[in-house]
Amino acid sequence: MLIAGDELGNTLPPGNPAVRVSTGGWKSARLIIFVEMAEQFASYGISSNLITYLTGPLGESTAAAAANINAWSGTESFLPLLWSFVADSFLGRFRTIIISSSIYILGLGLLSFSATITSHSKDSNQLQVTLFFISLYLIAFGQGGFSPCIKVFGADQFDGNDLKELKAKSSFFNWLMFGTCVSLLTTRLISSYIQENLSWSLGFGIPGAFMLLSLLLFLLGTKTYRFTTERRGNKNPFARIIRVFIEAVKSRRQPDLHIANPNETLLLVAHQSSKQFRFLDRAAVSCDLSEIQEAKAVVKLVPIWINCLVYSTVCSQIPTFFTKQGSAMNRSISPGLLVPAASLQGVLSLTMAVFIPIYDRLLVPIARSFTQNPLGITTLQRIGTGMFLSNIAMVVAALVETKRLRTAQDDVTIMMSVWWLVPQYAIYGVSYAFLTTGLQEFFYDQIPSELRSVGMALYLSIFGVGSFLSSFMISVIDKVSRQFCQTSWFDNDLSKAHLDYFYWLLACVSSIGLASYLWFAKSYVYNRPNTF
Repeated sequence: MLIAGDELGNTLPPGNPAVRVSTGGWKSARLIIFVEMAEQFASYGISSNLITYLTGPLGESTAAAAANINAWSGTESFLPLLWSFVADSFLGRFRTIIISSSIYILGLGLLSFSATITSHSKDSNQLQVTLFFISLYLIAFGQGGFSPCIKVFGADQFDGNDLKELKAKSSFFNWLMFGTCVSLLTTRLISSYIQENLSWSLGFGIPGAFMLLSLLLFLLGTKTYRFTTERRGNKNPFARIIRVFIEAVKSRRQPDLHIANPNETLLLVAHQSSKQFRFLDRAAVSCDLSEIQEAKAVVKLVPIWINCLVYSTVCSQIPTFFTKQGSAMNRSISPGLLVPAASLQGVLSLTMAVFIPIYDRLLVPIARSFTQNPLGITTLQRIGTGMFLSNIAMVVAALVETKRLRTAQDDVTIMMSVWWLVPQYAIYGVSYAFLTTGLQEFFYDQIPSELRSVGMALYLSIFGVGSFLSSFMISVIDKVSRQFCQTSWFDNDLSKAHLDYFYWLLACVSSIGLASYLWFAKSYVYNRPNTF
């Protein structure tokens, strides 16, 4: 159910029905996109240059700084799961956004203040380091609540049961990603320059100002928002789903029950999905049929989530080895002027910023005319397309690295131009545009309505787990290659290293992951007919 903007959360009792002309839709969604853009400017303004601050003003070693950043990034990736549970069970998304934004702003303010402390003694340096890490984890804690809830809240401004608004909701995810790309490009140009050339305190303060702007913009639209009130009585959605599993286990010795698909299912229209995961049907003795369908909807997401970890593992190489690869190439534009190796990551964001409007305004209408699908292609097809393009990008990266090594071996004085890396960045940009927007829409739409914040948190956790898997894979390969080969595949001297072997390995793993994904996607049954 939708209610007007005088109600402040999806856990409050329903108010007056929302008037579609004056609430929700693009009027509210556009504002939320700008809210997200301001937050992303703040987020990337801090995270994109942490390694420089840790190894510079704080005086940490590269290894210690990298370990601290990985720990912080991992924590940041898993906190949305905690916040989404709180949002969907107790606070509601609106309140969660306000509370987490306030914590976010507090963290950014402390971070800027910590950078003003001058290290005249060991005690003052310890105070600066302590305040820095407290503020950094406050930022992660605040972002953990803001990120999943703002995306879901924006999509909630459209009614999925209305064909016109269904199309608009799919377009919303595209433009939300477009806004993220614009923010990423902007903050890398502004924040990083200010931090390194003017003042770290000012460089951290500007993201704080943008986060404050994000909160103010969000509150500005309060009267125009639509709020969902789909809670069935006082039953907690987590408790309902856990109860289904418990009852199914208790009744495991009972014969399988054939349960017809009930028309009265409240949150999901399950059709063929009733025939999947039949072991949960044993819970029908004690649980409502709609509750069983909710549990099945959650279980069905697990194989898709697992298969997407392969993509996120591969994607983790972009800010690390792709950048390292560029540092060993000819980056000269003119005498004395070098292209920073990390700046090539802007090619990825720029590609996405160019491709997303083309996809939304040109490719989707063309695909719609062929498929008769209001979304153009299904969300799983979008994800699969992104995975396929990721494989192509990794093959291109391997071929370029092979050529770079051969060039270095033939003549150490000749270096390949860094512009050879542009194709792999550009292909990854298109891949990322397909896959991330597809994942956001998929986990929003296919999870029970009361758990949509959890669905978005699951999407975010894919990249956190992928980062950990990437680190584990690299450490194992590094140890094995040092033991059985003359040098490590990741030797500091890239002329002796073999990133090409690593890229080829990732390409093979990606191909296996894609095949597995296609097998599960082919048998996947959507929960709502309008997602076909």
